[in-house]
Amino acid sequence: MTTLAMARHLGLRLGRGLVRLLACGLLPTALHAATPAVALYYGNALPLSDFRAFDIVVVEPDHAAHPTGNARAQLAPTRFYAYVSVTEVLPARAHYAEIPPAWKFARNKDWQSDVIDQSVADWPDFFASRVVAPLWERGYRGFFLDTMDSYRLAAQFDEQAQQDGLVRVIETLHQRFPGIRLILNRGFDIVPRVRDKIEMVAAESLYRGWNARTQRYEDVTPQDRAWLQAQLRTIQQRDGLPVLAIDYAPPHDRALARATAARIAADGFIPWVSDAALSTIGIGSIEPVPRRVLVVYNGAETPSLNYSLAHRFLQMPLNHLGYVVDFADIREGAPPAVGRDRYAGVVTWFTGYVPEDRVAPLARWLQARLDEQMPLLVLGDFGFLLTQSLSERLGIQPVRANGPQRIVHTSPLLGFEADPEPLDGPRFVWNAPQAPSDGAQPLVELRNERDQAFLGGALMPWGGFLANPFVTAEVPGTEFSHWVADPFALLQRSLRLPALPVPDATTENGRRMLFAHVDGDGFASRAELAGSPLAADVMRREIIEKYRIPHAISVIEAETAPHGLYPELSPQLEEVARKIFQLPHVEIASHTFSHPFLWDTKVRHGVFGDKSEAAEGLHVPGYTMDLRREIVGSSQYINERLAPPDKKVRILLWSGDTAPNAEALEITERAGLLNMNGGDTSITDNVPTLTEVGPLGITKNGFLQVYAPITNENIYTSLWKGPFYGYQRVLQTFALTESPRRLKPVDIYYHTYSASKRAGLNALHKVYSWAVAQPLHPVFPSEYIYKVQDWHGMAIARDGAGWRIRGNGALRTVRLPAALGTPLPATSQGVAGWREGPEGSYVHLTGGDAWLRSGTAAQPAARPSLYEANARLTAWQAEGTSVRFSLQGHAPLEFSLRDAGACQVRADGRALSPLSSSRASGPAARAYRLSHAAADIQVQCPAR
Repeated sequence: MTTLAMARHLGLRLGRGLVRLLACGLLPTALHAATPAVALYYGNALPLSDFRAFDIVVVEPDHAAHPTGNARAQLAPTRFYAYVSVTEVLPARAHYAEIPPAWKFARNKDWQSDVIDQSVADWPDFFASRVVAPLWERGYRGFFLDTMDSYRLAAQFDEQAQQDGLVRVIETLHQRFPGIRLILNRGFDIVPRVRDKIEMVAAESLYRGWNARTQRYEDVTPQDRAWLQAQLRTIQQRDGLPVLAIDYAPPHDRALARATAARIAADGFIPWVSDAALSTIGIGSIEPVPRRVLVVYNGAETPSLNYSLAHRFLQMPLNHLGYVVDFADIREGAPPAVGRDRYAGVVTWFTGYVPEDRVAPLARWLQARLDEQMPLLVLGDFGFLLTQSLSERLGIQPVRANGPQRIVHTSPLLGFEADPEPLDGPRFVWNAPQAPSDGAQPLVELRNERDQAFLGGALMPWGGFLANPFVTAEVPGTEFSHWVADPFALLQRSLRLPALPVPDATTENGRRMLFAHVDGDGFASRAELAGSPLAADVMRREIIEKYRIPHAISVIEAETAPHGLYPELSPQLEEVARKIFQLPHVEIASHTFSHPFLWDTKVRHGVFGDKSEAAEGLHVPGYTMDLRREIVGSSQYINERLAPPDKKVRILLWSGDTAPNAEALEITERAGLLNMNGGDTSITDNVPTLTEVGPLGITKNGFLQVYAPITNENIYTSLWKGPFYGYQRVLQTFALTESPRRLKPVDIYYHTYSASKRAGLNALHKVYSWAVAQPLHPVFPSEYIYKVQDWHGMAIARDGAGWRIRGNGALRTVRLPAALGTPLPATSQGVAGWREGPEGSYVHLTGGDAWLRSGTAAQPAARPSLYEANARLTAWQAEGTSVRFSLQGHAPLEFSLRDAGACQVRADGRALSPLSSSRASGPAARAYRLSHAAADIQVQCPAR
C-alpha cells in the first residue's frame, strides 16, 4: 500500500492536509506520525539539539545559529525554520534602519514595533532581499511568516491592497528561492490564493493565550475559540492544509501544557504549548522526556569536581537510569534556574554546611524549585539550618539529638551494600507532632534513651531526603565506601523518574560490546625475557597480532621520538610503532607528549603547592608543559612519522590523573580528536561496591570527557608493584559489571609495560582468551566514544502509543524496562528486534531515528526479528513476513533470529542452516554463523 493510500485508508483526521504533506515529503512516512511534530523556540539559552525529537523547529534566527556541517547532519531529520515578521518590524532588527519612514503606517504599542504598509510596490523585493536572503545564505530553507494581519492596526487601510501585497510577498519568495517552505501565522483571508505555496497555517491562542498588555496567561473566551476553530477547520477542509495551534501556559505547569496540547490534538490540529516568550521546551504532538538531572555540590569539599562524591558515586546510577548529569558548585552562587521542560529533578549532596554567604541564595533557590514542583532529593546535609518558611514547606524540622540512638525502622531501600548504623548525623522530626507529612514514607527512624523519635530520611511529596550516615558508609582503614542506600531505587522513588526507554552504551544488537586500548607507558622498556627485547615488540608479537579484536594503541612522544628521552632507541621504537599502527584491527591514539600527571593547574598547585614540578610527567629537559604541545603536537608527530598513509590519530588517551580541565578538552575537540580515559571502574570480589564503578564521563564547560569503561592494570597490581599477574582480576570486574546489572562494556585496558614481565603477559593472555570466548560484540574504541557522545544527546519523547527516539545513529540500543512491556518490532519503525536482559529488553535500533512500540507479546509475531548479532546493522528492510538486512562487523559473523523457524535464510545468496547448538537462549531463536565479517542476509518466510 502506498503512503497516500495508507493515509486515506486510515482516515486520518487532517484529511486533505495530511495527504498533501505526505505527498510533498514533509512528514515521516511512519504510521505513528499522523502529523509532523512542530516546536517553536525563540530563546537563546538552550542548545538546538534539545529539540531534535521534533520534525520542524521554528527558531528566532537572531538568537539561534542555524546548524551547519556535521552539527546539521547529526540533528537530521529535524528541520529548522526561521521566524520572520512580514508586516511588523522591531527597531532591533538589522534591516529596520533601511526601511523608508513612509512605509511605516502604524504602531503596535504592545510589542513596540512598526507596521509596514504591504501595498508598497517595492516591499516584496525588500523583504526577499534584506530579510529572507541573508537567512537563506545561513542555511534556512523554511520560514515562519508572522504578523500577517497586523496591517489592521492602522487607522486607515485598503483591505484588498494589503492582502494583494501579502500575496506578492509570498510569490516573490517562491520566485527568488526555489524549494522554499512557508508556514503562515494567520493570514486566513489570503490562504486560498497561496495554498499551493505554503505547507501549513498557524494560529495562536485557541484555548490559552498570553496578554502582552497585562502580562498574564489567560483562558480564551468560548466565543473567540469557536470563531478561531471555524477558521482553522475551513482551512483544513477547503484548502487541504494542516493547521498548527500555538497556545501558552506557565513554563512550570507541565500538566496544564499537556492537557492543553491534548485538547488541541483532539480538535485535529497540530499542537504547540509553551511559555509566552517561547523560551522553553513546550509540549506538542510529542512530549520530550527530560533527560537531565542537576546535582548541586560544594566544591570546597573536594580538590575538583572529578573527586566529589556527587560525581564519583551518584553520577553512575543516574547515567544507568538514562539521565545526563549537570553539576553546580554552590561556591559559584545560587544554582541556575532549571525548568521541568529539561530537568527530571534536582539533587543536592553536601557533607556539611555551605559558606555562610551562600545560605540565603540557596534557601531561596530551593524554595523556588519546590514552588515549581521540581522533584528534589537532598543527600547528606541540607547545608544550612532550615528557615521556618522552608521547614514548613518541607514538612520537617531539624533537631539536636543528644545521646546514643537506636534504629527502630529502616526502609527496604537501605542496607544495599552496608547496613545502616546509628552514628552521628543530621536528625529531623515531622512538623506535625507524631504524624508524618501527607504521603511521606520514612526511610530511617531512630529513638534515643529517652524514647524520643528522630528521622534520618524520608520519601516526601516533594521528593525526599537522606541524611548522613545513611547514604554511604566508609570502610574503616581503607579508602573505600559502600552504598547504604540503594542508589537506583532511591533516585527513582524520590525524583519520581518514569519508566522510559533508556539509551544504553554497553550493548549493541543484544550483545555486550568488547574492545581494547593501550596507554603507551613503558614503550621503551625492556622485557624481562630472553634477549631483553623491547616490551612494545613483545606486546606486538604475543598479544596484538594474536588477538585480533579492535584496539586503540598509543605512544608517548617523549618516549619514542628521536628528540625525546631515548634518542638511541628511537629508530627501534618507531619501527615497532609503525608495525603496530599498520595492523587493520588497530586504530591510532596519542598518549601525549610528556605524559602529564596532573592536568588541571588549580589541582596541581592545590595539591603540590610550590613543588608543582612533582606533578609534571616525564622530565623533558627545557620543556614547560603546554596543552597544545601535549595534545596537538603529539598527534602531529605520530601522523608525520609513525602512521601509515591511510590512518591518522583518532583518539587522545589522557595520562596521569586523567582529569583534564575544560581548556584541554576544548583543544582536543577543536583538533578533531576523540578523547578517553579516567573513571577508574575497578569493582572486584574484594571490593564489591558500586562506588567503584565510574560514570560514562564528565562534562566541563560543554566539552565531554569520555571515561574508559574499565580501569587499567595499575589498580590490580598495586601501581605495578605486584603481584604482576594481578590484572587477571579484571575478570571479576567484567563479571560484576555484567550482573545483576550490565553497567559497562568489556574493555581490556592496560599499559605497554604489562608486556615487560612474564606474569603480566600471562595475565593478558588469560583476559584476552576469556574475552574472545564470550558472545560479545567487538567495536573500535572510537566507535564506543561516538556512542557515549550520542548517549548524551539522544532525545526520547512520548509519541502517541509509542516512543520517539532520535540520536545521530552511533548509539543503537535502548533498554526497555519490564514495566513497559515487550518490544513490538513489527509495529515499530527503525527497530530490528530485541533480546531479553537482566533489567528488561535490549532493543536493537536500525539507525538514529526510531519509533518504538511495546505491549504484550500474546499474539504471534508478524515476521522474524533480530535476536542478537556481533556486528552492526548497516541496512534493515522489512516487508510482509520477510526481512532483508546487512551486517558489518570486526569478526566472523554470528547472529540469531527470533520467530524464523519456518523461514529460509540466505547470506549473499547462499542458503544457511542454523547451528545445532545455539547460543541464543530466547524462545524460537535460531543462531547462524559465517566465516566472514560482512554479509547481506535475506529471510524469506511463508505467510502467517
